[in-house]
Amino acid sequence: MSKRATLCQVRFVPAGRTVEIEQGATVIRAARQAGLHINASCGGTGVCGKCRVLIKEGSVDGGISDKLSPEDVQKGIRQACSSLIRENIIVELDDKAGLHGGLLSSDVPEKHRAAMHVFDIEELQEEGIFIPPIEKFFLELPRPDFSDRQADAGRLLRSMDEQYGERHIQISHHILKTIRRVFREDDFRVTATLERPVNKRFRSRLLQVQSGNWTDRNYGIAVDIGTTTVYGQLIDKLSGQVLAEAGDYNRQISYGEDVISRMIHAEKPEGLKQMHELVTESINSIIDFMLSRKHIGRDEITSITLAGNTAMTHLFLELEPHNIRRSPYVPVSTMFPPVRSTDLGLHLCSHCSALLYPAVSSYVGGDIVAGIMGSGMYRTEKLSLFIDIGTNAEIVIGNREWLACAACSAGPAFEGGGILHGMRAGAGAIDDFSLDPVTLEPMIMTIGAKPPLGICGSGLLILIATLYENGVIDQSGRFDRDLETSRIREGRSGYEFVLVWAEESGAERDIVLTEVDIDNFIRAKGAIYAGVKTLLHEVGLAIGDIEQVILAGAFGSFIDLDSAMTVGLLPELDADKFLYVGNGSLMGSRMSELSNHIRRDVVKTMQKMTSFELSEVPSYKDQYVASLFLPHTDETLFPAAAGRRRQMEQLKKVADFH
Repeated sequence: MSKRATLCQVRFVPAGRTVEIEQGATVIRAARQAGLHINASCGGTGVCGKCRVLIKEGSVDGGISDKLSPEDVQKGIRQACSSLIRENIIVELDDKAGLHGGLLSSDVPEKHRAAMHVFDIEELQEEGIFIPPIEKFFLELPRPDFSDRQADAGRLLRSMDEQYGERHIQISHHILKTIRRVFREDDFRVTATLERPVNKRFRSRLLQVQSGNWTDRNYGIAVDIGTTTVYGQLIDKLSGQVLAEAGDYNRQISYGEDVISRMIHAEKPEGLKQMHELVTESINSIIDFMLSRKHIGRDEITSITLAGNTAMTHLFLELEPHNIRRSPYVPVSTMFPPVRSTDLGLHLCSHCSALLYPAVSSYVGGDIVAGIMGSGMYRTEKLSLFIDIGTNAEIVIGNREWLACAACSAGPAFEGGGILHGMRAGAGAIDDFSLDPVTLEPMIMTIGAKPPLGICGSGLLILIATLYENGVIDQSGRFDRDLETSRIREGRSGYEFVLVWAEESGAERDIVLTEVDIDNFIRAKGAIYAGVKTLLHEVGLAIGDIEQVILAGAFGSFIDLDSAMTVGLLPELDADKFLYVGNGSLMGSRMSELSNHIRRDVVKTMQKMTSFELSEVPSYKDQYVASLFLPHTDETLFPAAAGRRRQMEQLKKVADFH
């Protein structure tokens, strides 16, 4: 039984804010939770010495460094970044970190996250659709004698009908070659593995016959073939539980981080084969790891379901992707029949069937279809907006009656790419930020409380939103050169804002955000918002008609909704309308491993989906140009964001007057 975390009460004065936080958390984390700003630009490593606070009541562990004099320590002054909370305490903030004499609040803007959608196996059970596409049946076959001389194959088919009502079963030549021996190994006690058809007009397929009873050993694998990373889950088909999960880099990355580079390589001699082998190696490494960890045999895996974008699916299946990247953007196929896993080079047995999610078009692939299925969007009556945010952002609008979809190229900014000091989310990445609106001194938070090394995607979003709200940058992303601060300066690539000085960073150099970085971000967010607006326009709807927003992809789990609306990345809607589904591609693959009904629904859902090629829609360019501002050229689309900026401007005027 897991032990419940002990909570401590932290009261901040003179702000009058009180929060409860887990014992062992730092004071600076408590301040962030309370919505209060404390100057700290070293990421919480104690180097800068700016996060001084006074512990008025109670005590903390740590928080003492050479930045504090013995007299400071005796008074109860500590560094908030390294002071660990052990009991209820009262903390007095330094005036520079506080409320500026009561004239100007230095509150950190409220942070909203999308509510997490949890995959619920009980929901499938209640709806009566928890029926795996591949199931095992134990049979005690009648022994042949002079009164019953039916052939072995007929005996099996008759027993399946009599004992389970399973009819119309197709037996392969491979099965016929084995059943004589298998039947007689355990006195006609056998387990039959049956694959149900997606289309009821077709027959079920007999995949394997084993001697003995193996019905309690039925496992499947779900895989998301991502452009950067491949993820997998090992699933118990009897309980629906995930037994193990793992991820590995897509080894195709050695030929380019983007799909276009890989498709170009696939056109070279032996290139397509290389692309197939590399991604298969990644999938096999995940399969090997999960099976060895849970001590499950390869012959116990009866199916594997995979989902990826259209290009990734083509490369995995060794289908020529040449025309995916050329107008009019035609893939070889959008539907893919079941394949023996061994025929694809997977480290599984020949009876294991590989099922691949279908695509909609060249740039709306099976990963998005899987996300639509996994999130339940295809079953809801609510008008929903589905966004998978990444290098290529996919957008779907609709409900159970209809679906419209499109893809747009957002670029790598949300993953830290194209940013001077950008990096993937990892230890030392700046992932949270606030700003003293008067002194413009920052509060920097990093992943793992490590010395700052760079800026990850979620941190970049909060950075730009905060700088905009505080008037440090204007609508076009340009710095206000008239502000009295040494942090705004002219650098090699134009003007920049110094987030972390070299002596406080873990990179031994100043960490900055440049106007070029901001421009790259604005282009990325503009492409996504323009895609949403264009798709809504094409189906005759407006932002206000949206009843639910579903966010998918790794970036969606960290996205601060208020910041996303401040910069115009997401439409300005109530925070409770947002839902996060995580890796939608993996979730949809898992659901298909557990429900043949959902596999059938995929076909029906595909028939409802209309794909728009945004580059061919005249209004997209206009929407894109209009979105290349913070938050947008039309401020009426973002009234709350505009209101917060105006309020900050007025408060600053009052502060300047006093």
